[in-house]
Amino acid sequence: MATIVTMPRLSDTMTEGTVAAWLKKVGDKISEGDILAEIETDKATMEFESFNEGTLLYIGIPEGETAPVDSLLAIIGNEGEDVSALISGASAAPVVAESAPAPTEVKTVEAAAPTATTALPKGVIVVTMPRLSDTMTEGTVATWLKKVGDTVVEGDILAEIETDKATMEFESFNEGTLLFIGIQEGNTAPVDSLLAIIGPAGTDISGIAENYKVGGAAPTTTEAKEEVKATSSEASAEVIETVSDGKRILASPLAKKIASDKGIQLTQVKGTGENGRIVKSDVENFTPATAAPATTAAKAPETAKTEAPKVFVPAGEVFTEEIKNSQMRKIIAKRLAESLFTAPHYNLVIEVTMDDAMQSRAIINSVPDTKVSFNDMVIKACALALKKHPKINSQWREDAIIINHHVNVGVAVAVEDGLVVPVLKFTDAMSLSQIGASVRDLAGRAKNKKLLPTEMEGSTFTVSNLGMFGITEFNSIINQPNSAILSVGAIVEKPVVKNGQIVIGNTMMLSLACDHRTIDGATGAQFLQTLKQFIENPVTMLA
Repeated sequence: MATIVTMPRLSDTMTEGTVAAWLKKVGDKISEGDILAEIETDKATMEFESFNEGTLLYIGIPEGETAPVDSLLAIIGNEGEDVSALISGASAAPVVAESAPAPTEVKTVEAAAPTATTALPKGVIVVTMPRLSDTMTEGTVATWLKKVGDTVVEGDILAEIETDKATMEFESFNEGTLLFIGIQEGNTAPVDSLLAIIGPAGTDISGIAENYKVGGAAPTTTEAKEEVKATSSEASAEVIETVSDGKRILASPLAKKIASDKGIQLTQVKGTGENGRIVKSDVENFTPATAAPATTAAKAPETAKTEAPKVFVPAGEVFTEEIKNSQMRKIIAKRLAESLFTAPHYNLVIEVTMDDAMQSRAIINSVPDTKVSFNDMVIKACALALKKHPKINSQWREDAIIINHHVNVGVAVAVEDGLVVPVLKFTDAMSLSQIGASVRDLAGRAKNKKLLPTEMEGSTFTVSNLGMFGITEFNSIINQPNSAILSVGAIVEKPVVKNGQIVIGNTMMLSLACDHRTIDGATGAQFLQTLKQFIENPVTMLA
């Protein structure tokens, strides 16, 4: 009996999906576990796995087209089976059928027939600005790594795209010649704008480019849309390898998968692809004996960076400088303004004695290959305190307050263009050394603009530390949708009173900014008391 496969809902924000590529065609035999297609959702592009066996009898959404969740995606059944009734029934009413629960994404079916102006020459593919995060509405081309006329091979990096959260490599999943560049370096354009055109060399594509600019929408033919994806927007489970300096290793997605399956560290593999990129053959031919020198090779001396000379300003003259706002700067301004003016903030301040914490840290760091900072200890203490006071770990909605019983701590990291907040998932289950290693890795990649969007999503609480800059006390703006953010000051040596005697001690100020819609003053105060106990007596974090 034929089975209808519908477009699944893969996230709480997903309303439609786009079929990036079909890996099976009508008439092919399907086994359970076969990959049917690659589907692009609002957050990532993922492989769509079949949970049925039989013959692929019908494809409801062609490559490059988008359709709402629950639309007819495909029909699988016995070879020769008549499915016309199922197809006509699906087109007449919304399909209510079992949808394969595999991660996927798709595009909406265009109802109108394509006009002559939307037809594409054979082999020509339109590449559009992709949506690389759930909050991305426009992107900026930071650098083009290919120029018009260059031959493009599947897996080549076309450009670096700056989103509202990070700068990511943009990988080609097609082969041909780069015929047209629609967005120049440094320019910004909305998602789905014409980014580039790839096709056979010498093809006339002038009409396509002009039509796209005028119409502001992609051609409606199947070949007109290309679902492109950056290496960073693949399935969120993909591990991005890094070296000790925090820089990302260039490797194709297939090479990463093979390396993961074989247990090979990409830091040991020498890349033979473009710009030293590791490709499939490098991993397949890798043997430990031929491993590239690990850290020493990677740490080649860098040329000293020379700063641009400062502009000379004659005394007594008015001089201004205009700096174009980056996508990150725009989003920071928008989000913080929304947070400050929509959430009623109040701040609670507490002073913490750090003498025992300093002794504990010294003992922990005496263990070989272990490095824990005071910030790591604060993060761990926050995670455990949040488990005891879940109301702090909450979100405000107009109809309800959401209490999160999982703890994902966001750590504010200062970067050149502003501030990013990478997230430590399930922080309460991490050890101090795991927290320290993760924070160093995330902070290093944040400063190199190599964080994935998925690594900056899902926080339930935020920690911001300016103690390393000598700031003793400050108040932060809540990172919504969180309900609270902790501001951590510097450790100060000063006279304190102990047992009625004035002695020299070390203290640190903590300031908790709370959203009064979700957290009352007494609730915030109780959280700070628990946090103080954990930090002042680190051994209690083991209980």
